[in-house]
Amino acid sequence: MNIGRTSRDAAAIAAIALICAAVSVSPPLRAVHGWSIDILTALRWEMFGKRHDPASSPAVVVAIDEESYRASPFKGSPTLTWTSEIGRVLGAIVEGGAKVVGFDIVIPNSLEQSEIPFGDGVLGEKVRGFDRDFLRALASASSAGKVVLGEVLRDDQPIRPSQGQRIAVRQQQNIRPLNVYTDSDDTVRRVPLTFPVSGVAQLPGMALELASRALKASPEFAPDGTVTLAGYRIPGEVSNTMTVNFEGGADDIPTFSFADLRFCASGTDKEYFRRWFDGKVVIFGSVLDAEDRRLTSKRFASGREGARMPRCTAETKPVNVGFKRSSIAGVYIHATAVNNLIRQDAAIELGGWPIFLIATLVAGFAATAARLVKPISAAFIYAAFSALALAGAAAAFDHALVIPVAEPFFAGLAALAAMVGYRFVVSDKDRRLLANSFALYLAPDVIERMLRSNKLPELGGEIRNVTIFFSDIEGFSQIAEKMPAHDLMQLMNEYLSEMTDIIERHGGYVDKYIGDSIVALFGAPADDPNHAANAARAALDCSARLAELNRDSTTFRDCKLAQRIGINSGEALVGNFGSRKRFNYSVMSDAVNLASRLEGANKFYGTSIIASETTVALAGDAFAWRELDTVRVKGRTQALRIYELTALAAGLADPQAALIADYAEGLAHWRAGQFDLAEKCFGRSAETDRPAAIFRERAREMAARSPGAEWDPIRTLQEK
Repeated sequence: MNIGRTSRDAAAIAAIALICAAVSVSPPLRAVHGWSIDILTALRWEMFGKRHDPASSPAVVVAIDEESYRASPFKGSPTLTWTSEIGRVLGAIVEGGAKVVGFDIVIPNSLEQSEIPFGDGVLGEKVRGFDRDFLRALASASSAGKVVLGEVLRDDQPIRPSQGQRIAVRQQQNIRPLNVYTDSDDTVRRVPLTFPVSGVAQLPGMALELASRALKASPEFAPDGTVTLAGYRIPGEVSNTMTVNFEGGADDIPTFSFADLRFCASGTDKEYFRRWFDGKVVIFGSVLDAEDRRLTSKRFASGREGARMPRCTAETKPVNVGFKRSSIAGVYIHATAVNNLIRQDAAIELGGWPIFLIATLVAGFAATAARLVKPISAAFIYAAFSALALAGAAAAFDHALVIPVAEPFFAGLAALAAMVGYRFVVSDKDRRLLANSFALYLAPDVIERMLRSNKLPELGGEIRNVTIFFSDIEGFSQIAEKMPAHDLMQLMNEYLSEMTDIIERHGGYVDKYIGDSIVALFGAPADDPNHAANAARAALDCSARLAELNRDSTTFRDCKLAQRIGINSGEALVGNFGSRKRFNYSVMSDAVNLASRLEGANKFYGTSIIASETTVALAGDAFAWRELDTVRVKGRTQALRIYELTALAAGLADPQAALIADYAEGLAHWRAGQFDLAEKCFGRSAETDRPAAIFRERAREMAARSPGAEWDPIRTLQEK
């Protein structure tokens, strides 16, 4: 009979894995997919640090930052009044050798167009020509294809640069959308590559436009929607987008404060602009605490933003952000996208089917672990597996490959829980039924072995070196005769339960109960190299516990019990014995019979625990043994030495030690035929010690008889 139902469990594992994987990639959980990129970005940053030297960044940022708003002459002035100074800095940057300059800020109005009354006219007329320097700088740069203004597409009302700026840059020829792709959790992980605009088949986004101008290569648009730039086929799982491969920290994009550059451009230090902007893609943008900030896939790996590049002048003071935020300034999204395009290292996401396959494999692993081992062990195994998988995914992401971690993890977690539930309701129900059914008849180790092998127990056995424990209640027949059946049952149930708990606590297996007798086995079915010592400890604890029951238990109030225990070690046949229809795990051997005889020998010597010399040798010096005698038991011709177990060696009291020493001295004189000396030694404790009293009488008899050379010091015990 196959009790594991392997095929059924395998089908359950497959079904659970497929269902959990399908749920993890379903539309309601689509937001989970982006978490993989977020987690890998942070983990890669922690594990590997910077991938590139910031100085090698193709893109740099000119920050309209807190320093700019606080510095003269901008302090207290709206940004539309800054145009002439922006034009001055733009001219210096272009002259310094920048490949192209983009604007992530939109100035939709001009002071020259203001219709606010001012004096005898309107403000716009009074400041006519205010934007002239800015427009000239735009026109000059646009003629060389080195400037791109930004606009924000918003249905039919886009936010666009002012009319004068549009004319200066030749309208749409040098204006590109700044829109980004926002996932359902309001996080930016991708940028659009192109936009549908009336009159233009495919209008590149800001990042694609800046990168193509820097590389002097036009993007190629394939019929399937993919885009190729300078031989680089831009990856993108979401149609017409590129997944941004953010770096960790806040200094991956070199950042310059606009206020510092304005003072520098007003001077004569043109070398500064050539040193830092030659061959770069420069993007103007806001880097403020509250304006144009977005959550991105680097939200767990962000840093303290600020202008950290070497300064041109000391006219203004840097204003550093005092804390790290999960959001970043929007300008860094475009700057990072430009770097990805030029370096050709945009994040490569896997498609839906590969993600589903990975989630299925992980869920299958989790379900299999939960099926094969205990739930807590399966949880630890899955946690270790997840940690290793996460490290591997981070290593792959160091090469821009996004191995999904969120969907597989949740699929595996769900599969783990589902399989635990399946085991409880279905699979382990059979195992629990079998275990409970056999628990009262078989040893726990036998049941566990049966369940592991998926086979019911069979007839048969094996030779093992074991220790047999045999106990009996003194005078039980008289007790049973006098005590009512109900009270006798209550007494025996409590006694046998207490003794059994002690035996099992020391690794023993109770083979059977024979009336008041207990037959127990140490060293089988579970292997135990210390079986003799454990049997000895169990015997001592049983004696101590019985004394407590006699003193404290109400059940034992009217009937004080005394027990006798015999212990013997040796080879025995252990296994399943009985008929083909009914059997139990037991032990068969002459060693069992000898343990029974030793238990009976206690009756003659007046002792509680007697062990054979084999057991004493195996148990070791941790116990205090008293050699009692050399005997032949009924049914055996071979003599053996028997020992009384008195206590643990560490707990032996001085009077006990003195008694054992006197007895050993008397026994030595006895075996030497020195009966007078033996009688004297045994006489020291004969009044309180039954074995010493027995030997004293034997020594007297022998001294009176004066036996000859044929005298045999071995006693033959006739009783069982």
